[in-house]
Amino acid sequence: MKALVCILLLLETFVFVVQQQVDGGLNENEISQQISSEDGRQNPPQTDTLRAEASTDSQQYCDLGIPDIHAALRELTATVTEQKEKNRELTATVTEQKENIRELTATVTEQKENIRELTAADTEQKENIRALEMQLRDEMNKKNDEMSNLTLSQVELRKENRDREIAFSAGLMQSGGGYVGPFTTDITLTYRNVLTNIGNAYNPVTGIFTAPLKGAYMFRVTVHGHGGTPATASIYKNGEHMVVAHDVQAQDRLNSSNGVVLILEVGDVVYVRLGSSTRIADNWNNYNTFSGFLLFPLRE
Repeated sequence: MKALVCILLLLETFVFVVQQQVDGGLNENEISQQISSEDGRQNPPQTDTLRAEASTDSQQYCDLGIPDIHAALRELTATVTEQKEKNRELTATVTEQKENIRELTATVTEQKENIRELTAADTEQKENIRALEMQLRDEMNKKNDEMSNLTLSQVELRKENRDREIAFSAGLMQSGGGYVGPFTTDITLTYRNVLTNIGNAYNPVTGIFTAPLKGAYMFRVTVHGHGGTPATASIYKNGEHMVVAHDVQAQDRLNSSNGVVLILEVGDVVYVRLGSSTRIADNWNNYNTFSGFLLFPLRE
């Protein structure tokens, strides 16, 4: 029974020491005092006989193999102290790791913010590039339209200019030489030796020029003959006499010329008539000519 009491006393002391080490720690003197106190509680004051018996029983219990309480408690105290030191080191390590994690979290957050800023800047740059591409495409399309319009305008202008390129010049005889006239009435001269006929407005079969455009035209006629017979040639517009080239000499050669600017409507005709009782002479030298050209067109 006493052995059981001793064991219980040992366990209670062990639990107390552990609790005190956890709460703040005890030194060896305090532990010894605690043991004495516990021993006093378990063994109240007795007579000298009882103390002698208890001493004898304690010695017997110790002889039975119960460990030295003080040695066990010292070893336990050292173990608890070591564990507390390890706990402090572990706590410091955990605190350091937490601080590292906070710093890493802050770094990651900063990196994320930088990435967002870079992404926003990249998006803005892409938007700017797209806007510039659209502006450049619009400008290119505008330039292409302008070039197309300019090309069309040039084509139309060239066509219009071709339409306005009207000029002719013709000599009286295609080959050989000789006289024309005199006749008892005026006749229309046909200048068959066509030197120029831009626009094909002059007809060498009829000797008539037909205006393809409304405008101002310049016409000119020259005459050549031999003395003794007058040489007379007149320019007509739509059957109306305009100007005359005339010369008369008793002998030797005759030469004369005249010109006029006429306003013609589309379809108006101009031609040259030889005067009655007059004569002209010509050969390969083309002394007698009929010429005309468009000075400038007029609006309808």
